[in-house]
Amino acid sequence: MTTRTRPRPREERASPLQQAVTTALDDMKAVNVRVLDVRGLTDIADTMVIASGNSDRHVRSIAERVVERAKAAGVRPLGVEGERDGEWVLVDLQDVLVHVMLPRVREFYGLERLWDNGEATPAAVTVAAPHLAARRRHPPR
Repeated sequence: MTTRTRPRPREERASPLQQAVTTALDDMKAVNVRVLDVRGLTDIADTMVIASGNSDRHVRSIAERVVERAKAAGVRPLGVEGERDGEWVLVDLQDVLVHVMLPRVREFYGLERLWDNGEATPAAVTVAAPHLAARRRHPPR
C-alpha cells in the first residue's frame, strides 16, 4: 500500500526589507511584534508589521530605528506619521507598513483583528457599540 503525501507549501522567506524592519524592532526591544501577510486583503501593502512600545519616547525611538534600517536597506520611507505625539507612529515603506503603538492605543484600534487572515470583527460587536465606531475615526490625542 502506498501513501500519498501532500506537497508542503513552500515557506516564503521574508524580504530583505522585512528582515531589516524586524531586526530594528528586535534591537529596540519592541513588544508583541506581529507580522501580518495582507497580500490577499489589500493592494496598499504586502506586509503589515504591528509592534508596541512601553512609552511615547520608546515608540518614537523604535520608529526612528525602523526608518534608519530601511534606509540602510535601500528603501526610503514614503512617509512617517505620528512622531510628534508618539502614541501611534506609522512608517510607510511601500510594500511594508509598520505600526508602532502604545499598548492602550493598540488594544483600542485592534488592527490585528482587522487584518489577520481576513477575519472580520463579529457583526454583533459592531452593532452593539456604534459609539466606538465613531471614536475610531479620529486617533486619540
